[in-house]
Amino acid sequence: MAPEEVFVFTPKGDVINLPSGATVIDFAYAIHSAVGNRMVGAKVDGRIVPIDYRVKNGEIIEVLTSQQQSKGPSKDWLKIVKTSEARNKIRSWFKKERREENIIEGKIDVDREFKRNYIRLSDEEHQDFVKKIAERQHCNSIDDFYAAIGYGGISINRLMPRIKDDYSKAYKPAGVQEVVITPEKKAQRSSEGVIVEGIDNCLVKLSKCCNPLPGDEIIGFITRGHGVSIHKRDCSNVPKSVLTSSEPDRWLNASWDKNVREEFKSTLLISCLNRVGMLADISGQLAGMHVMINDVNTRHSKDGRSAFTMTITVNGVEHMKSVIAKLEKIKGVLSVERAGV
Repeated sequence: MAPEEVFVFTPKGDVINLPSGATVIDFAYAIHSAVGNRMVGAKVDGRIVPIDYRVKNGEIIEVLTSQQQSKGPSKDWLKIVKTSEARNKIRSWFKKERREENIIEGKIDVDREFKRNYIRLSDEEHQDFVKKIAERQHCNSIDDFYAAIGYGGISINRLMPRIKDDYSKAYKPAGVQEVVITPEKKAQRSSEGVIVEGIDNCLVKLSKCCNPLPGDEIIGFITRGHGVSIHKRDCSNVPKSVLTSSEPDRWLNASWDKNVREEFKSTLLISCLNRVGMLADISGQLAGMHVMINDVNTRHSKDGRSAFTMTITVNGVEHMKSVIAKLEKIKGVLSVERAGV
């Protein structure tokens, strides 16, 4: 039976006590919030380990950090960490440092859940309805409510049963069953494997600003003389609310064709230790996965680290996740991120 606690050491010999199953991320936040927030990787007994590595008794843990202002924890860490201390510190960072992003993501989540549960309201009704929900969650404003959902402090899924009940009581006439009528819409499958609602025989292009891949939630924008431009729904060039944007009629619902089997170019940002053979190891791993490399740019820094910008060919989000997972296991690789995310 696994012990309930493990005892690990810092490089200076200090003892850190963690629960069984704790990861190197838990270790970093147990040292200090700033260490966890700047973490980009870790070494265990002198060797690079994956970010989700579970520590064991007696190991010496060294946390690798970055001083770049743009660096910070990933929301995926919330699913990895074991301790509530680490989880709370990660949420606190997102709450403080990414408020605007949190508001956008939270509103998208709420709108998606409302649509999924057939909650249909006018703009004024929507504002009042969400305000009441926010007040019930002790939020001072609607933006605070959206931000809390965005950084993970509030789960919209857990609130939906109560929200649906309130909606039925306040906006649906008694004894009237809701009937949802979906008007027939034309759908065009482009060479990019995208279906655009309401448009027939149109030119479709994937936007370079966010490089959408099959599996991403997408939206279309009618460009003058250039057909429909496809963006990720959370792209910075997509308005928070399409309905209240300056040109709402130019935004169109779009989705990926279920049978799409095409190839797409996407760019990876790879941070790693500067050692002989690193590029060869990365290229070899990609070749072993039959992934085409289209372009590579390298940048070296004085602190013994390198940064690779690599454009590769993949067939979707899941394929990209698989590639990233493989590259993160290479010795000396500190982080792998998809550009535009």
